[in-house]
Amino acid sequence: MDAAPPAYTVAVRALCEFSARTGDLDLRFAPSPSAQQGQAGHAVVTARRPAGYQTEVFLSGTHGRLRVRGRADGYDPAGHRVEEIKTHRGNAQAIPHHQRALHWAQVRIYGHLLCRKLGCAEIGLALVYFDIATQRETVLVERQDAASLQAFFEDACARFSAWADLELAHRDARDAALSALRFPHASFRAGQRELAETVYRAVRDRQCAMVQAPTGIGKTLATLFPTLKAAPGRLDKVFFLCAKTAGRQLALQAIDRMQAEQGAGPSLRTLELVARDQACVHPDKACHGGSCPLARNFYDRLPAARAAALAEPRWDRAAVRGVALEHAVCPYFLAQELARWSDVVIGDYHYYFDHNGLLHGLALANQWRVAVLVDEAHNVLERGRGMYTAELSASEAQRLARVAAPALRAPLRAMAQALRPAGAQTPQAPSPALRQALEQGTAAIAEHMAGAVAGGVAEQVPGNTAGNMAGHGSAPAGADDALLRFYFDALRFLRIADDYGAHSIFDVTQDAACIRNVVPAPFLAPRFAAAHASVLFSATLNPWHFYTDTLGVPRGTVCLDIPPPFDPARLAVHVVGNVSTRYADRDGSLDIVVDLIAREYARRPGNYLCFASSFEYLHRIFERLRERHPAMRAWTQTAGMPDQDRAAFLARFQADGQGLGFAILGGAFGEGIDLPGTRLIGAFVLTLGLPQWNRENGQMMRCMQDRFGQGYDYAYLYPGLQKVVQAAGRVIRSETDEGCVYLVDERFRRPAVRRLLPAWWQITEVPA
Repeated sequence: MDAAPPAYTVAVRALCEFSARTGDLDLRFAPSPSAQQGQAGHAVVTARRPAGYQTEVFLSGTHGRLRVRGRADGYDPAGHRVEEIKTHRGNAQAIPHHQRALHWAQVRIYGHLLCRKLGCAEIGLALVYFDIATQRETVLVERQDAASLQAFFEDACARFSAWADLELAHRDARDAALSALRFPHASFRAGQRELAETVYRAVRDRQCAMVQAPTGIGKTLATLFPTLKAAPGRLDKVFFLCAKTAGRQLALQAIDRMQAEQGAGPSLRTLELVARDQACVHPDKACHGGSCPLARNFYDRLPAARAAALAEPRWDRAAVRGVALEHAVCPYFLAQELARWSDVVIGDYHYYFDHNGLLHGLALANQWRVAVLVDEAHNVLERGRGMYTAELSASEAQRLARVAAPALRAPLRAMAQALRPAGAQTPQAPSPALRQALEQGTAAIAEHMAGAVAGGVAEQVPGNTAGNMAGHGSAPAGADDALLRFYFDALRFLRIADDYGAHSIFDVTQDAACIRNVVPAPFLAPRFAAAHASVLFSATLNPWHFYTDTLGVPRGTVCLDIPPPFDPARLAVHVVGNVSTRYADRDGSLDIVVDLIAREYARRPGNYLCFASSFEYLHRIFERLRERHPAMRAWTQTAGMPDQDRAAFLARFQADGQGLGFAILGGAFGEGIDLPGTRLIGAFVLTLGLPQWNRENGQMMRCMQDRFGQGYDYAYLYPGLQKVVQAAGRVIRSETDEGCVYLVDERFRRPAVRRLLPAWWQITEVPA
């Protein structure tokens, strides 16, 4: 009988990452160029090669049921040499051993595949390290015969094949189980079936959908269930992206309910990704084997840890930590490895949408078919802006120049000078001179720090720097924390400057230069396009065109608005239109607002939330209430509230309790909190929620006006009303809840504002 055709396809890099890395995890200072800089570096190297040099050479080969494929960076027919090109910054000797082993494995696999393709007995291999700052190449060469390369290839494939067989068996069993998956409740809630059907069709038809659905219908379960049901034969992975920890927990609970309904069927491999500072066991140690015991021999211990994880495929934070500690490996980097083998990955937006998003990079490299589910999608606009915004302080560069090593003082002074405006006219975009000063300055810092690492004196900088250095490594002993932070901020600035356009604003003051993203759509659009299907869902996605324009979802995106599952009369919405909460009118509003709150509280005692536009206004209302009504139980949010104080704030909302919680509109308690039943019976929204009138927001309004023709609406009105609706959504959490919302400001009477409020709200006007 003929041999079975290859059943599992793996990329050359993925094969080598699985089989070739050994020794310590080592993240000492070895800064990586951006993908764009890497591509430019490859182009520089290949342009230097002689005529006839071939680039991006596609190669493939088989070993049993395994098919290996990839693209060699370059092949020189004249010298009969295959090249693997790696871009870097600083001293090439500082590249960690495990990375160098991975690079050699890749070029050897390509060497074997090329020998097989050309039928040759030997070939030259070259590992080319290109420093993007100095434009210098470090070339490491060897020559190997075809038999040795074939043995290397077969050994790598043998290491991977057993795992591939397990993966194929898991995939078949998983798909069979998902085909038989049942909804874990006796019936769908009102609106839930419509949402589920929309999501199923999106996955089936490779579409993007945006769904506005009210709180209480079970959006998490109604998106995960149909996605998994549609997955067999269509999807490799599901990415469930959230803005907050609460969203991750709801997704894990939904998976648990479906797994319980499935009974004895195979378990989904479900991974929760958490931030590095939350996962780190030894925050006082550096990420290399000489400092952290969980980095020592990480890659030697990884196979056993990876295999052990399969025994308990629910990989939440605690489970990953448990397996990691049992096998003495780093939990954070074990989770990143498990992302390759998960069916469902639950994590923050940035894992997919950021410049260096782990999940997006893995999906592209492995050609995965992924469904991206975006929870509380109204948050993606602000979060996306933050991902593609960068700021650098000129005064900080000047300060660092006074205390840095002598070799760094001139480059830092040049950076400080370039970051300040040259004259009366502020530049409209980052100038070539600014970019050159930053390139030269970061190159000088990188060379200084990488040289220290090569000399064997590397330790991680204390404090919070480790969180900012993810993917970059650690600093040499004695390095100033502020210098390192400035260095990475400068790299980020340069990276974002590479993509500067009309979607962003360049602003220069006497102290800083800032590239502030206004419309993240050009950055997010390729992420949506790369997904097999995307579903964005939230209780507030009105108006549709605002979110489709600013987020960059594909043309033809399905937009669905689901009505509430409960009787709209359960939420009494009152507009108090004879008072103004504008900044100029706040002094006169205090007594009116406080008397309104006290009157309604006396009429129906219970727990209420009161939302104000700023801490200053919030504090004044709170103090006036205590003066005029000292017997009323009240508590207030404070600026920079730590997690334990936030928990205490919410804990005061006891069932059948009575009291007033004062909070900031759009803040920690304005969305994403669940106070069902009598834990919360009403809310007072004491503002329209509009952003402040200031220079920065004025620039954003002009940018929106130029791009969309609705500058005020896009920069002020829509974001403000979204916060109002989110705050009001805290009151009704289920079909049995009842409550009231008071919208306090005369501007709520305006037709342009009323059109942006939920159509199902039954609004009445009442006097203050």
